[in-house]
Amino acid sequence: MNIVIPKAKALCLGAAFVATTALPVGAVSRPEKAAAATVPTVATTEKTADEASDITNFFSAYLPNMSGTYEGSRPLSEADFDAARNEVWTAWCEANNAFDEEKLIPLVPLAQKKSGAWNLPSNLEPNAVMNYWFGYKGRTANNVYPLFVYLHGSGNRDSEWNGGHTLCTNFNDSPSLYFIPQIPNTGAYYRWWQKSKQYAWEKLLRQVFVAGYVDPNRVYFFGISEGGYGSQRLASFYADYLAAAGPMAGGEPLINAPAENCRHIAFSLRTGANDNGFCRNQLTTVTKEAFDSLQALYPGDYEHNVELIPGQGHGIDYSPTTPWLKRYTRRLHPKHVNWENYAMDGIQRKGFYNLVVTDDPGSGPIYYCMDIEDNHISITASRVRYYAIQTDASTGIAIRYRRAYTTVRNGKMLVYLNNDMVDLSQPVTVTVNGDEYFKGMLQPDVKHMVNSCATFFDPERIYPAAIEVNFRKGATPVENVELSDAATSGTPAFYDLGGRRVTKPGSGIYVTSTGEKVYRQ
Repeated sequence: MNIVIPKAKALCLGAAFVATTALPVGAVSRPEKAAAATVPTVATTEKTADEASDITNFFSAYLPNMSGTYEGSRPLSEADFDAARNEVWTAWCEANNAFDEEKLIPLVPLAQKKSGAWNLPSNLEPNAVMNYWFGYKGRTANNVYPLFVYLHGSGNRDSEWNGGHTLCTNFNDSPSLYFIPQIPNTGAYYRWWQKSKQYAWEKLLRQVFVAGYVDPNRVYFFGISEGGYGSQRLASFYADYLAAAGPMAGGEPLINAPAENCRHIAFSLRTGANDNGFCRNQLTTVTKEAFDSLQALYPGDYEHNVELIPGQGHGIDYSPTTPWLKRYTRRLHPKHVNWENYAMDGIQRKGFYNLVVTDDPGSGPIYYCMDIEDNHISITASRVRYYAIQTDASTGIAIRYRRAYTTVRNGKMLVYLNNDMVDLSQPVTVTVNGDEYFKGMLQPDVKHMVNSCATFFDPERIYPAAIEVNFRKGATPVENVELSDAATSGTPAFYDLGGRRVTKPGSGIYVTSTGEKVYRQ
C-alpha cells in the first residue's frame, strides 16, 4: 500500500514543503487510521488575534519547566476545529522558536558527519553533554523525512559512536533522517533510558516536530546491545510517538518494558540464538511469547518480528532491521489503548496517546485500558504487582513474572477526544471501572487544544474535547463545580461542567444551583 503525504506548509523555520509525494509502505493493513502527517497551516483571523497572543504567551511560560494549565476558554463548533488547531500549533511553533535553548544543528547530508551537542540539565545529571550526528540520506520531494534514532552499545564511547555512524550510513533505508547520539557518560549501570536521556528524547521530538522536516507519523527507535536494551525500554515508554522500534542483540525483562504498551506500533527484536550473556536469548524468547500471546488476543494489533538468529552469538547481521521498520507508519488516534504507566528511572509519563494522568493513584505501576465502541468509552484502571516465577541461577536475573491486578479506586485521568474517535456532535457515554460515569454532550473548547498540544507537543494530537474521570467509586463529573453566578430565588438554573451558567440547556449533563446532577436528553 502507499501512504500519501498531502500538501502542507512548514510553520516554524520558514521552510516550505508544498509538493506531494507517495511514500512506499509495505506494512500489513490495519483497521485503525494510519494517515500521513498533516501539519497545520497558519490561522490569521482577526477575531482570534488577542487569543492567539495569549496562547503563545502561555506556551512561552510553559516551556522552561514543561508545566502549567491554560485556563482560557472559547467553545468551539465542529466548523471551528481546523482553524483553531492551526492557531494553536502556530502559537506553539512561535513560542518554541523564541525559546532560549540549544537547537538542533541545520540539516546536512549524514555523510558529511556534522555533529552537534546538547548540555543536559545538571539537576538530572551533572556534567552530561550529549554529542550527536544529525543528517539525512537521500532526498524527498517535500523535504519531510522519516526519523531514525540509533542507540549504540556499551563499548568505548568514541568507537561505538563513530561505528554507529558508519552502520547507519550504510543501512538500506534512504531517504531518511538520522539522529545518532553519543552516550554522555559511562559507569556502572549507566543507561540510555535514564532521566537525563529522557529529557533529550523529548526535546528531540519536540524540536523536529516544530521544525517541520520530520513526518511525525514515521519515527523509529532502534539500537544494538546496550542500545538494544535502551530502545526496547523506550519502545514501551514512548510507544505513542513511534511507528516502530527495533532493538537488536538485547532482551529486557518485561517488567522494564511491558509489551502491552506496544499495541499500535511494529516491534522488531533480533538476537543471536547463542547470545546467552545477561540472558539475552532467554529474555528474547519471553518477549516473543508475550507478543505472540497479545497478537492472538487482539488480532491486527501487536505487529512484531521477534526472532533468535540460529547459530549466532552477540554479533548478528544488523542490516534487516531499518528497512523492516520503515514499512510502518504510526497509527493515529486508536480507539483501544493499553497503557502500563511504569516508572523509568523514577519518572512516569504523564500522558500516553490521548490519556493524561491528572491525579496519580500512586503505589506502583497502574495499568489503564481505554476501549471506544461507537460513542461509548470504557476506562479501567488496575494496580499491577509483579512476582518473579523464573530466575536465572547464574546471574540472578528474573526471566519470567506473574502479574496480579487490583482495581484502582483513587486518582483522576483526563481523556482527550476528537472526531476520529467519537462523534462529538452526538452524546457520549463514559464508564469507569464498569460503572456509568457520564452520559451527555461534550463541549469542545480551544483550551483542550492548547493543553493537549503542551502535553504531547505533537501536531497530530491537538484535541478539541476532553473529559476528566475520577476512579473513586461512586464519583460523578459534577463534583466540586464552582458556579459562575447565583441563581435568583425560585428560578431554575443550570450550569455546565465548567461552572458556566447555561440559559438554554440542550441535551447533556448539568448541575443545578442546588448541586443536583441533571441529565437532559
